[in-house]
Amino acid sequence: MTVTQDPLAITPVAPPRDEARVARREQIRLVLRSKTFIAGAIIVGFWVFCAAFGRAVAPYSPFETDILAKLEPPSAEHWFGTDRTGRDVFSRVLAGARDIMVVSLGATVLGTVLGTAIGLATGYLRGLVDDIVSRVVDAFLAVPVVVLGLLVLVAVTPSKLTVILVIGVVFTPIIARTVRAAVLAERELEYVEAARLRNERAPYIMFGEILPNVLAPVLVEFTVRLGYAIFAIATLSFLGVGIQPPAPDWGVQVFDHYQFLNGGDWWPTVFPAAAIATLVIGVNLVADGLTHALER
Repeated sequence: MTVTQDPLAITPVAPPRDEARVARREQIRLVLRSKTFIAGAIIVGFWVFCAAFGRAVAPYSPFETDILAKLEPPSAEHWFGTDRTGRDVFSRVLAGARDIMVVSLGATVLGTVLGTAIGLATGYLRGLVDDIVSRVVDAFLAVPVVVLGLLVLVAVTPSKLTVILVIGVVFTPIIARTVRAAVLAERELEYVEAARLRNERAPYIMFGEILPNVLAPVLVEFTVRLGYAIFAIATLSFLGVGIQPPAPDWGVQVFDHYQFLNGGDWWPTVFPAAAIATLVIGVNLVADGLTHALER
């Protein structure tokens, strides 16, 4: 006797979009459970708070000078001491978070947007477009980020906007290569082929179908580049071609006072340098946590 199965009793199969949504929720859960990510987020969150409210909570103006109180060591009145012009180092460290956070974040966003667009185009279209852009990318990657940024900024007037543009453009080919590799792995999958059979246009397939499935490596690359951007901007400021005085930029503070280390006046240099180090470490911890969670 043949048993006929009721078609209504068949368990429906979740569509690919639902499966992708479930996978993304699982990735988010893993990220939020990562101790590395949480530790990094706390550090970055502290400096984000300082960038937003540092000047409001600082005990002194970061630009207020007092020649009679120059190079005073840390004390109850000046927690991080004073610099060579009598400015409160603690207040300048708090206020300096805004410049480096805004510039590094702006540069990283610019590089990520441009790099993602180029990576999608080269990875999906292939052919002559891929060959030409890949050669240009290889040429950019042959020069270190700080050196390339230094060469460009020497030729133009240094400002926050020019630093954002230069660092963003320098990061673009690095991010484009990462996105291209992810797109090459996706372009031959069934959902992309189904979109082609529906006669969808290439821009829709790239940004509507492929991009949501390569967001994980894009997000990881963004956080990694943010850490590099912070270090690069501080280095360029130290070399005199980044954010310019009298802005309380951490790199500028280190440049203005590192020569006093030999005389024992360490605080105007050590505290801004420690701020740079902790912010970079925090961003790198966030990047590591995202990498371990999203690559499972």
